[in-house]
Amino acid sequence: MMTRAAKKVRPAHGLLAEHGFPGKLIVVEGIDGSGKSTQAQLLQQWLRANHVPVFFTEWNSSQLVKATTKRGKKKNLLTPTTFSLLHATDFADRLSYQVLPPLKAGMVVIADRYAYTAFARDAARGVAPQWVRDAYRFAIRPDIAFYFRVPISVSLQRLLGARAKIKYYEAGMDTGLSNDPIRCFELFQQKVLDQYDGMAEEFGLTVIDATLPITAQQLTVRDIVVEQIGDYIRKRAKPDGDLSTTRAPRRRKPPAKRSRQRRRTAAPGKRARKTAARPGGDKTRA
Repeated sequence: MMTRAAKKVRPAHGLLAEHGFPGKLIVVEGIDGSGKSTQAQLLQQWLRANHVPVFFTEWNSSQLVKATTKRGKKKNLLTPTTFSLLHATDFADRLSYQVLPPLKAGMVVIADRYAYTAFARDAARGVAPQWVRDAYRFAIRPDIAFYFRVPISVSLQRLLGARAKIKYYEAGMDTGLSNDPIRCFELFQQKVLDQYDGMAEEFGLTVIDATLPITAQQLTVRDIVVEQIGDYIRKRAKPDGDLSTTRAPRRRKPPAKRSRQRRRTAAPGKRARKTAARPGGDKTRA
């Protein structure tokens, strides 16, 4: 008697289940020019100032495929699918060696871009969204995933204000949406933005208004971090630490330099005092 083959059950996506490690994973996402990297750095500084152990990792930084990706970009050899697979390889390598070990050690891991970047960009390049999600099924769910939302016009203004031109793949020139880099950037990044907006509900991304002042954004980020993983932070922070989220992030000011004139003026006085204190020193003439 023949039996029907059991129907294969697709394993749950890693991004939909808690990771179970003692550490905490915080992710920042957004289109180019959203300011997410600045917020990630400020958050990292705040946590470290309170002696909370932090490890930082960023997108497309694995040495395993870095040279290949760079060569493919330089010669415009990357199709949307090969681009997607290279990034998935980069992500898998960093997850294994830069994300999981610190999490197992109880550290906070801050990731500047995560699997959501691939979901947004690859889909915008025409790769099937479900295919991309399946490629990242091994990913683990962040404890907090921030999505810094900004209009295309603002992101473009920020990027052009920081450098002379938009990069080829940043503008999505490989998609052929337009021959003009600026116009192509607007069209491509709008597709990416639409993907992010859809994922905000699907994966529970925490949306931050990235048009607000940097300080206001950072205070909001800290509020959310303390609200969601406050117990974890308090256990690891220094006893006299300041975990207040109402205080604006401060930049260290360089120590004030004394002018040469002040040093010259003060020097004779010091010499005079030293001379007067010395036995047999010079006496004032009548």
